[in-house]
Order: sequence, then C-alpha cells, then structure tokens
Amino acid sequence: MAAQVGPAVEVRGVDFSYGGLRALDGLSLTVPRGVSFGLLGPNGAGKTTLIRMLVGLLRPWRGTVRILGEPSSPRTAASIGYMPQLPALYAELSVFHNVDFFARMYSLGNERPQRVEEVLRLVGLWERRRDSVLHLSGGMRQRLSLACALVHQPPLLLLDEPTVGLDPELRATFWEHFRGLTSAGTAIIISSHTMDDAAHCGELAFLRVGRVIAQGTPAQLRAATGREGATLEDAFLYFVRQG
Repeated sequence: MAAQVGPAVEVRGVDFSYGGLRALDGLSLTVPRGVSFGLLGPNGAGKTTLIRMLVGLLRPWRGTVRILGEPSSPRTAASIGYMPQLPALYAELSVFHNVDFFARMYSLGNERPQRVEEVLRLVGLWERRRDSVLHLSGGMRQRLSLACALVHQPPLLLLDEPTVGLDPELRATFWEHFRGLTSAGTAIIISSHTMDDAAHCGELAFLRVGRVIAQGTPAQLRAATGREGATLEDAFLYFVRQG
C-alpha cells in the first residue's frame, strides 16, 4: 500500500530522449495531494512524455520518479487512473462493458457493479450504458474514457488533454467532476496547452523544451509578471523571455 503522507508525485532531474530528440531535460517538479495540477506548454514541450513516464509506459534515462511516496513501478501503476489523449476504448463493446472491463482489470470484486454504475452516472452515461461505443459522439467517448480512469477510485489521476474538442458546457462539466475529486483528496495532473484549462488548476507548471520554467498557482504566476491584469498567456511568455 502506498504511503498516505507526502506529495503525490516527485520528479527529480529526469532526462529522456527519443533517439536524438531530447524530450525531457533535467525536469523536476512536485505535485501535492488533493490538487489539480496543470502541465502547460506548447506541443513538443514534454507534457505527454512526462505523463507516460508517470504511468509507467516510459522509463527515465536519468533521474527519479516517485508516485505516492514509492518509486514508479507496476505496483504504483495500480494507484493511477490514466486518461490518454485519444480514448482507448473497445468500440464494439457497450458503454457498460467498457467500464466493467477496467473494473475487472483492477480486481474490484463484489463492489464492481455498483462502482461501474456510480462512475457512469457521474459522467452522465448511465442511460446510454447499453449502447455500443460506435454509436457515441466524440464528447461521450471522452466522458466514457474518464469513467474508465475513475472506476477503481485512484488517488492519482493523469489526464492528457482531457477537454480537447469538447464544447464549453461539457468542458464545464468535466471541471465540476475534477473539483469534486480534488476536494476528496485525489491528485489530478492535467496536460494541456489551453489557457482555459490552466485557469481552473490549483497549481501550474509551465513546460518548455523539456524543462519546467515556472511553477506556482495561477495567481502567483500572473503576479510574477509585475503587470496588472496579466493573463496566464502573458505569464507564460514572461517566463519564456526570462529563460
């Protein structure tokens, strides 16, 4: 069982390359428990690479990664809910059976049917539970992907561009879910390149070319520019120039 004290994630001096392309360059950051933590940066900044490393799909070439107080491993992976950028769903199966599949993977046992119903109601898909994924809209598939990540009640949730392509109403619904999770103690790491998502996060790390160039709350990062009324986009550009 993972320790229940200390930060949710600690990354120290991590390097990673794809061939000759440096994706992470001495990256370090700490993510507290019970917060929504945004990884904000342009395409190629290293956000998705870091998410894949946290979930155990990649191993750092150098440096350390600790999840819930333990070194990243298959053991810690069981404590993580992962929602990839492109939904990883079984198109021929029903909504219910997609979530039930992941519930079985996590060995939920007798509570499995109740938990599947709970998460499908949470994302507003219980009435569509018998429908094939093939008949769902893109937004519904996003909601189903989130349900699959939540079904085992993980203390750490990794979301890669979770609101891309969603309409404003559905985006607001997702953020309502996320606030409820963090208030219950779940740590959520959200990879995004949109300032709208960033503004909803409790804490942010600005990434550029594989490095963290700034970290803090949205208010702290805006205030660092010294400009009244500065936006998060202003703050990001300010730290790029400082680097």
